Amino acid sequence: MDKTAKYMQKKLKCECIQKDDGTIVIYSTLDEIEKHLSFLRDDEKCRFELLVDIFGVDYPNREKRFELIYNLLSIVYNTRIHIKLKLYESDMPTSVAKIFSTASWFEREVFDMYGIKFLGHLDLRRILTDYGFKGHPMLKDFPLTGYEEVRYDIEAKKIVYNPIDLPQDFRMFDSLSPWEGKDTKVNTKE
Repeated sequence: MDKTAKYMQKKLKCECIQKDDGTIVIYSTLDEIEKHLSFLRDDEKCRFELLVDIFGVDYPNREKRFELIYNLLSIVYNTRIHIKLKLYESDMPTSVAKIFSTASWFEREVFDMYGIKFLGHLDLRRILTDYGFKGHPMLKDFPLTGYEEVRYDIEAKKIVYNPIDLPQDFRMFDSLSPWEGKDTKVNTKE
């Protein structure tokens, strides 16, 4: 670990690792996330003043199903950091829009895609899907075909929701073709 990562680990008193590409990863908690983000933004040796993104990952087999990752950039020091937060399905992290104003948009996206609600968010509503959309499409247990078919009706001049009508049963093709298998022998004697 370089001296910046060691400094952050000492000051924040949390697990901190550095990946091979130089990105620093800090593991935070629900109680500490605001304090950690404020420190990283305001400390003179850090100056992570740009929140690039907040994104989620769904691990349905883990006890803490979700991982929320805050991607910060220090333009001054040309350093990137990821702050990871592991969450149960029922956990509601506090909105960090008062620390980084751009967080408002990112938190709406995470809510829309994963269903994670943020405490104190002033405008938590869908941002990428329709307001009538059912479910959260980035969850691993969301069906590939969705729940409803959406189309624009020209006569009614509005969007219409219909139950999904698949002309054939859904088929899952999950096998290697004969020419892609590693144990397949190619007949070269022809």
